[in-house]
Amino acid sequence: MTQSSFVVTLLAGLLQAVLLMAVSPLFSGVSRVIRAKMHSRQGPGVLQEYRDIFKLLTRQEVAPSCSGNIYRVMPFVLIGTMLAVGATLPLVSQTAPIAAGADLITVVYMFAIFRFFFSLAGLDSGSTFAGIGASRELTLGVLVEPILMLSLLVVALIVGSTNIGNISSSFAAEHWHAPTATAMALIACAFAAFIEMGKIPFDVAEAEQELQEGPLAEYSGSGLALVKWGLSLKQVVVAGLFLAIFVPFGKAADIGVVSVVVGTVAFLLKLLLMFVIASVIENTLARGRFLLTGRVTWLGFGIAVLAFVFYLTGL
Repeated sequence: MTQSSFVVTLLAGLLQAVLLMAVSPLFSGVSRVIRAKMHSRQGPGVLQEYRDIFKLLTRQEVAPSCSGNIYRVMPFVLIGTMLAVGATLPLVSQTAPIAAGADLITVVYMFAIFRFFFSLAGLDSGSTFAGIGASRELTLGVLVEPILMLSLLVVALIVGSTNIGNISSSFAAEHWHAPTATAMALIACAFAAFIEMGKIPFDVAEAEQELQEGPLAEYSGSGLALVKWGLSLKQVVVAGLFLAIFVPFGKAADIGVVSVVVGTVAFLLKLLLMFVIASVIENTLARGRFLLTGRVTWLGFGIAVLAFVFYLTGL
């Protein structure tokens, strides 16, 4: 790769990451509006997330006296990991902006880093309520991450590559080689993505309806703003990962201005549709006991296992 092409790909990745960070509060606002409408109440506007974040950024941050460095760096780790993933996904064009980082194994590890620091910061705050939320978050990771990893492994085995750009291009240009296995992997990945987006009944990452408020009980001011921004960014990145692999249509075939703009608009429309569907499903379900979550996630893991079995049998 020449120096000029490296600069172009790096710039494309950075611009894509900035786009995801800019629109993430908007899609969180869309989810809140849909929730309010389905609950027959007025609710906030779609821009309320922006107002909340900017208001918190202007306020003083107060940290517990017993908190350590993990508590302070966690908001930056959340945003940094999701921006790193967002910069590598082939969302707008057929090829990944930064192909070297667009690897399924790398992406899964980045999500694990996000969850690790998010949970560890709750313990580091010294709050009992935050510790309970951190334990719940880690439990959810144990239940959900195997579903995501196995479903992505199946599509990687079908295509013969763990590079997300290669998987996306293969699914966009050809018929599914193992349609049954791919369809089952799609369902399992959608199931895991729904949970990773922090949707009811499985989880609400900030647990705004509950007393303990999850691992964020002790955060305030600019730190809380960054964490909220990071959580909304994760929702967009998880949805983008699913769309990049299983809905690889409408992307730009080249780096022309017109094709990139069309690809960006197509991606935002697909993202909006996915958030609307996820929000409608979320608000038609009742919040259940968290201790019973494992009984439901076994369904998703079973579907992922079936996808792997169908791949081995060539279906």
